[in-house]
Amino acid sequence: MNATRKPTLDRRAVAAAILKQRGDGLVVAGLGASCFDVMSCGDTPLNFYTWGAMGGTAMIGLGLAIAQPKRRVLVITGDGDMLMAMGSFATIGARQPANLAIVAMDNEHYGETGMQQAHTQLGTELAGVARAASFRAAGTIYTEAEVREWVPRILREPGPVFADMKVKTDRGQFILPPRDGTELKLRFQQALRANS
Repeated sequence: MNATRKPTLDRRAVAAAILKQRGDGLVVAGLGASCFDVMSCGDTPLNFYTWGAMGGTAMIGLGLAIAQPKRRVLVITGDGDMLMAMGSFATIGARQPANLAIVAMDNEHYGETGMQQAHTQLGTELAGVARAASFRAAGTIYTEAEVREWVPRILREPGPVFADMKVKTDRGQFILPPRDGTELKLRFQQALRANS
């Protein structure tokens, strides 16, 4: 961990930089602000919004990557979700899905429960965990130049890929995707069948 560096990235700008180049990639969005980030870039049936599945987003992404090996699967979630899902790093590293990339929007706070200080502010380096779990690529990104360098890696480099984006605590405007879980599941399934 680099204790002298503070998160400075704008989370919406990071999401836009990634998603404008996604092509037909499948996106799994973590709860809260991550859902709003993905939705702010435009809704599509190929986005799967998890809403309240804290700790499960990366494993949903892994299952999807295994089921859809010819499609790029991108998980966009928060540091709190990944901290709750430490075991997912090991499972994903063991499975080595070449089509999976995970982006953590890391504001070093638990944004959905009251902005408490998160472990990533206290010494836990998520990219280090990913490297120790045998991810093929993992990095901590602080600058816009690093974002530009990492976007092609996130979208195309053989995975698993993990990018820890150090974003400011500002969550931006709430841009809400559909909330009905059944509706989200059915439209995502239909989009997969139509695009297979």
